[in-house]
Amino acid sequence: MVPVALFDDVVVEDAPELSVSFSPALSIPVEKSGVWRAATMLAEALGEKPDVRVSVTRRIPGSAGLGGSSADAGAALRALAARWGVDALDPRVVDVARRVGADVAFFLDPRPALLGGAGDVLERTFPGFEAPLVLVMPRAEGGSTPAAYAEFDRSGAEPAGCDALCRALEAGDRAGVAASLANNLAPVACALCPEAGEVETWLRERPGVLAAQVTGSGTCSFALCEGPEAADAVAAEAASRGWRAWSTKTLGSASKVC
Repeated sequence: MVPVALFDDVVVEDAPELSVSFSPALSIPVEKSGVWRAATMLAEALGEKPDVRVSVTRRIPGSAGLGGSSADAGAALRALAARWGVDALDPRVVDVARRVGADVAFFLDPRPALLGGAGDVLERTFPGFEAPLVLVMPRAEGGSTPAAYAEFDRSGAEPAGCDALCRALEAGDRAGVAASLANNLAPVACALCPEAGEVETWLRERPGVLAAQVTGSGTCSFALCEGPEAADAVAAEAASRGWRAWSTKTLGSASKVC
C-alpha cells in the first residue's frame, strides 16, 4: 500500500454527543460508516465518552479501490487518539482499526508498506517513494468490493509474488516499480466493470506513462508517469473523454493530524 496526494479532510470537534457528517453525503446511514464505528469502538476501548462531532469532506471517489472509507476511519482514529492522549499505534488503537476494516490500520501511519493477513498486519515499510501519478475513473459504476472478492475466490487464482516490487520500493527505483506492478483482482474488476479495463488499456498507451493498473477491486485505474507534466497531460486528455481524472503523486507519508 502506498499513500497518494488525493485526500479527504476529517475534522473532530467538541459536541454534546457523537455526530458524524459527510459532504457529499454517503449513500448509507452514517451509523454504518467506518468513521462512526471507529469513534464508538475506540471510545469504548479507552473508556472515553465520544462527545465529538466528526465532519468529513470527501474528495476520494467511492467504489474506486482507493480506500477512501478506510482513510477516513484511520484519520478519525488518529485524531481521536491524539485527543484522548494515546499514541496512534497504541495496541488498543490498532486493534480497533483492524476490527473496523482490513486496511484501516495502514492509515494509522500511512507510508509505503507491505501488509499481510487481510491487509491489516504490517510486515515492513519502505523509504519515501514519490512518483507522478494519474488516477482515472470510468463513467460506469463498478461492482461492489464484496462481489469482486467473491468472484475472485471462485476463480482460484494464486496471488503473484511481490519480492521484485519490494526490492524496487526499497531502492526507490521507479522503473522497477513500474515493471513489477500486478493486481490479481484486476480480471475480476474488469469483468464487473468492462470500462475499467478500457481505461487501464488506454492509460498504458499514453505518452509518458511507465505502467498502468486497475486499483484493488476497481473501478479506478492509475498510471505511474515519467514526470508531472506527463501526468497533467494524461489527466487532461482523460477528462476530455468524459472520465474523472486527477494528476497527483505518491507520497512517502501522509494524513497529518493538526
